[in-house]
Amino acid sequence: MPRIPEVTLANPRADRVKQVRALSGRPARSRHGQFLVEGPQGVREAVRHAAGDVRDVYLTPQAAERYGEILAAAREAGLFVHVATPEVLAAMSPDAQGVLAVARTRETALGDALDRVRAASPASPLLVAVLSNVRDPGNAGTVVRASDAAGADLVVLAGESVDVHNPKVVRSTAGSLFHLPVVTGVPLPDAVRALRAAGCTVLAADGAGEDDLDDLLDVAGPAAARGAGTPDLAASTAWIFGNEAWGLPAPDRALADAVVRVPIRGRAESLNLATAATVCLYASSRAQR
Repeated sequence: MPRIPEVTLANPRADRVKQVRALSGRPARSRHGQFLVEGPQGVREAVRHAAGDVRDVYLTPQAAERYGEILAAAREAGLFVHVATPEVLAAMSPDAQGVLAVARTRETALGDALDRVRAASPASPLLVAVLSNVRDPGNAGTVVRASDAAGADLVVLAGESVDVHNPKVVRSTAGSLFHLPVVTGVPLPDAVRALRAAGCTVLAADGAGEDDLDDLLDVAGPAAARGAGTPDLAASTAWIFGNEAWGLPAPDRALADAVVRVPIRGRAESLNLATAATVCLYASSRAQR
């Protein structure tokens, strides 16, 4: 068990506390190039996998004792660790659960991210999730988490999608934000062009799609007998997922090589965005492996 440092922050009205709390808003995040990571799971993964981007770590004495591995990893990485009273952590963020970090935002160009992924695994098919105008923070974060779990290489938040550093998005990723590259601020047509140039078949997920996901799984792989124009889920694939309320408009669907529906066997009208994205990503993951 690492030695617990003494409390150094006890005033919930201190300027530092106000500055950290302000990062819950987009103006402060944009101005300072920093964002909040709230809760033990997110902070643990940030310290383990993106320590170079972590500016400060804050813990209550109780959290420092309970999550000794976070304290030890932060110290090993040479990070600034501050022990604060529960009142200070609550003032910084009501969702901190006694553990909070401030991290630097890092803008990544789509081309650079694709180059790094290709260099790391040149022989493996790509799997990419593209969120187009997805506004709900919980959905966006859950798709990042599902992409990570399915072994995807990259997530792109295109168009007017939610800020990936929104605290609700960061919490919803459960630390996956620090496991794979997430590119933001790319117009959807530009993202499609770059992904197609990288060798990806671009598939739009939509309930009115002509291609059935299960049928594509049945004929996935190099030895399968597919009809002309039928996409191969075993090949490099980029999935486009649309807005929660209105899905993908016709111009966005037209950018894709095919429009694919997730089969619904029961009486549910539809699947929500995050669930549909998870099903599609795992279908590709299964076919590619």
